Amino acid sequence: MAKLLGIGECMVELSQLPDGTLRRGFAGDVLNTLWYAAQLTDGRVKPQFFSAVGQDRCSLDMLAFIQNAEVECRFVAQDPKRSAGLYMIHLDGAERSFSYWREMSAARGMLNDMSRLWEAVAQADLVYLSGISLAILPADRVELLLDGLRSHMPEEAVLAFDPNVRPRLWEDPDRMRPVIERAARMAEIVLPSFDDERRYFGDASPAATIARYRSEATRCIVVKDGEKPTHLWTPEHAETISVPPVLNLIDTTAAGDSFNGAFLCSYLKDKDFVAAVLAGQECSAQVVSQRGALVPLAAPVPV
Repeated sequence: MAKLLGIGECMVELSQLPDGTLRRGFAGDVLNTLWYAAQLTDGRVKPQFFSAVGQDRCSLDMLAFIQNAEVECRFVAQDPKRSAGLYMIHLDGAERSFSYWREMSAARGMLNDMSRLWEAVAQADLVYLSGISLAILPADRVELLLDGLRSHMPEEAVLAFDPNVRPRLWEDPDRMRPVIERAARMAEIVLPSFDDERRYFGDASPAATIARYRSEATRCIVVKDGEKPTHLWTPEHAETISVPPVLNLIDTTAAGDSFNGAFLCSYLKDKDFVAAVLAGQECSAQVVSQRGALVPLAAPVPV
């Protein structure tokens, strides 16, 4: 069974129902990816979460929720002095924006014990990291993470990275670009969203995004672009893969995260990048047809 280790944060999610009622859930970009991988694992992939939560009631509910989703939590620490971060989804049609309250989030201190991180990394077949994780962590811990990650991973293990660009989360905006690009250069698999790359890095096209992220380590770059074709690049070939139309677009929350979960799960099973893109597209299409970040998949996804 391949071990998929995600390093990141889970938060309390508040989403508004049509009648104005607020619904509580739990989500976070890395956890979302692991949650969808857990739905698609077929017993061949083991999603694992590296993070930290509090010891308050809400944190314990969160931990139980993650475990019930069959995401392994043995690398989730519990901080008695902190609690869970909180965010609220605002929808304008199907597009979303967010308000965050994460100053006391225990996940900000998830790298206080680096030996716990290296223990988790050493047993993983694939390590998944996002730009949001890098944004919320203290700068010195990010440097320790990036300095030591590759040397603590098994030689055959793969690093996957989604830049997930969120400038508001970076205390020092000048750090954002070099840190994201450094992480991407280390990764074998890079999973950017073109809208972010165009807006915050000035890329004129998905091809420009691919050119900027390519490095000696890169095995695959997948540029997600909403309903437009997905751009796949490997050292052997480049391909654009059309996105099937979504007939009932409701909420784009976790569209990219769910794509990543299905993509990584499929890749770990068969090492076929084209099949992994198709699995990601199918999973994302189901997710944006429902409300919220974490939703059940009603139809089989071919992973």
